[in-house]
Amino acid sequence: MATRLGPNQYGKAETHLVRVYRDGDVHSLRDLTVSVALAGDLDEVHLSGDNTNVLPTDTQKNTVYAFAREAPIGAPEAFALRLARHFVTGPIRRARVEVCEVPWARIAVDGDPHPHAFMQASHEQRTAVAVSEAGVDWVLSGLANLVVLKSTGSEFSGFERDRYTTLAETHDRVLATAVAARWRHVRIDGDWDESYAEARRALIEAFASTHSLSLQQTLHAMGTAVLDVRPEVVEVRLSLPNKHHFVVDLSPFGLSNENEVFHADDRPYGLIEGSVEREGAPPAGPAWDPYPLL
Repeated sequence: MATRLGPNQYGKAETHLVRVYRDGDVHSLRDLTVSVALAGDLDEVHLSGDNTNVLPTDTQKNTVYAFAREAPIGAPEAFALRLARHFVTGPIRRARVEVCEVPWARIAVDGDPHPHAFMQASHEQRTAVAVSEAGVDWVLSGLANLVVLKSTGSEFSGFERDRYTTLAETHDRVLATAVAARWRHVRIDGDWDESYAEARRALIEAFASTHSLSLQQTLHAMGTAVLDVRPEVVEVRLSLPNKHHFVVDLSPFGLSNENEVFHADDRPYGLIEGSVEREGAPPAGPAWDPYPLL
């Protein structure tokens, strides 16, 4: 039976890096998880076990730590881009670096921020991806686990019905989701932190202000809002799980329930995914190629 080697990559996944910056008694904290995937002239390591072109994954891990010490980390996008460019050399033709950052906030003591004591601010994460080839870069920004909820201003009606449909139509429901979003940049020379903050703001405000007839409609409004305010962004991809809230029947207890008491059901859930792309957007190249490969 004839076979051939297909697409492949390798790297060090989920290097967890905590960087403390010490300015006297006042410290600041960065908490990043970094994943690296490399591709290139790697046929022989698979076919014959020849490791000549393999940069060990342990070296990749050490590089992440060293880069965090040698220069300020900066924005996650900038850190991912520096690492990706570094790894593209010799037989390595493409490097993909994903960075996920979780926020920490200072603990308040008697109303004042403590100089070196922190607590994790939320489950929300800031994400960044940089893909580099010789002389060419692609950058994605994003976020995950941004949990948002509207207590009204959402409907769901007029949907397809068949013999298995039991869902009742509603013109006033709780709409909640945990936003996962990534957006593709056409330029990589701007202010990453400003761009991220404004894109995030646009997502949140669109969720809040859109009278939702479906979560799909809300998704489109959120993606469009980012493209409206950030000209350097050309594509937005969103994944929105519908965090269902069902009105509890309190009639057995002689109580009314006018959309005030809900059962929050974590599974199963509807999963709404889609993208919004600017007209004339340049090709994405390998920016969206999956990591891991499967």
